[in-house]
Amino acid sequence: MTAPGSAAPPPHSSLPGQEGAQPPGVPVPPADPGVPVPPAGPGVAPPFAAPPTEGRNTRLWLGLGAGALAVLLCCGGGGAAVVGLVVTGVQAVREQGHTVSTDYYQALVERKYGAAYDQLCDDAQRRESRGEFERRVAAEPQISAFRVGEVDATTLTVPVDVTYTGGRQDRQEVVLGQDRETGGMEVCGVN
Repeated sequence: MTAPGSAAPPPHSSLPGQEGAQPPGVPVPPADPGVPVPPAGPGVAPPFAAPPTEGRNTRLWLGLGAGALAVLLCCGGGGAAVVGLVVTGVQAVREQGHTVSTDYYQALVERKYGAAYDQLCDDAQRRESRGEFERRVAAEPQISAFRVGEVDATTLTVPVDVTYTGGRQDRQEVVLGQDRETGGMEVCGVN
């Protein structure tokens, strides 16, 4: 035992002139200036903890699967939205085309030529004034009945079967156009 206050002798005594020398059997690192000397001895804690290793890549595959599902939902939802917009747009064109054609021919049957003129697109109204239109349709055979067919959304045309006051029947084709200000459909011509 040692006396209180006295220091314990170093485990490896160094020889005079060899201060800080390594104990025998420990390799001495090369003396490279600027590189710190690694600490001596076993059980020294590394400067950082090593990441845990897993035997399987379960988390990776779960993450990739969740990401793929999210992409599928977003792209699938976007694709469904585009299809929905196209279908809705085509239905709106058909409905508006049918309505404007019906209103136009109903005004002709009722001899409300000003109301029929109001259903015409801007180009048709520029080609023919209200007075010219009213005189022209008043001079044509009077339409007594009509039946509006299905709107062709590709060509923007509508077939209309008309019956004149004398009983004669004819098939006319209404050419539709879109109003640039309102976006609604208008009659741009009748063939």
